[in-house]
Amino acid sequence: MKTEIHPQYQAVVFRDLASGTSFLTRSTVSSDKTTEWEDGKTYPLIEVEISSASHPFYTGKQRIMDSAGRVERFNQRFKNFGKK
Repeated sequence: MKTEIHPQYQAVVFRDLASGTSFLTRSTVSSDKTTEWEDGKTYPLIEVEISSASHPFYTGKQRIMDSAGRVERFNQRFKNFGKK
């Protein structure tokens, strides 16, 4: 295996801007911003717009689509299509 071709795999803090939740995990991304974690160590900080803490699918706050209404509107719109 070749040496020094792989990115550095290090501990990184991801902060969700929507909910303010932070996660400490390992990643190959890097950042100029840093933050101090609960253990007293300083880690690179990556700010993300959305994560599992604020995504509607994971929080259970997703909208239910009215699929029956859509089908009815489609059928109403194209009921005479193709008739001669």
